[in-house]
Amino acid sequence: MSDVTPWSEVFSVLGEATLGTLYMVLISTLLAVLGGLPLGVLLHLSSPVGLNPKPVLYRVLGVVVDVVRSVPFVVLLVVLASFTRLLIGTSIGSTAVIVPLTIGAVPFFARLTQNALREVSFTVVEAAITTGSSRLRIVWTVLLGEARAALVGAVGVTAVALIGYAAMAGAIGGGGLGTTAIQDGYQGYDDRLLYGSVVVLAVLAFAMQLITDLTAKLVDRRRVAAG
Repeated sequence: MSDVTPWSEVFSVLGEATLGTLYMVLISTLLAVLGGLPLGVLLHLSSPVGLNPKPVLYRVLGVVVDVVRSVPFVVLLVVLASFTRLLIGTSIGSTAVIVPLTIGAVPFFARLTQNALREVSFTVVEAAITTGSSRLRIVWTVLLGEARAALVGAVGVTAVALIGYAAMAGAIGGGGLGTTAIQDGYQGYDDRLLYGSVVVLAVLAFAMQLITDLTAKLVDRRRVAAG
């Protein structure tokens, strides 16, 4: 049985692990938005209620998105290990985990984007069409503009989910708080590191959700108009 980590070292260990988790989550969230936003827009535009319905394209994209989303993240870690090793040079560590985190999050954020765009009033879109606005302008100023609060909320949901996924990666040496909790805390019989990691993960998730909720309220056009 391992000796319990002194309190003087616990905060140092948790601080370093927190930075590792934030690194994984923030980078993968950014990449998920960059990849998932255009994919979600394409899903919406090609859907039966979109500006340019394309049934075949919509079904193909929908199947790919749903298949990737249905794969448990732990399984995705294992399946993508060879690809990650080819791309990064290793399948272990915080940087390596960003690859499966991003691949798993892109379709997740794409669906959230599609749902957000679907909620935009068709009356607003129709008004833009009657004024002769181009499709690109309608997407940028009307669809994305009207759905911006929901999209910010989608970023928050994605980031919180990725905090959990990043913690799961600790089971195979993914780094961050997950590794500290599982390998150093649970397997090392160190309750201070185990429960400390859990508390920090909970705080990170709460803070991420709070920040995005406040940001969504600030950019919500309906609240701005009411004010």
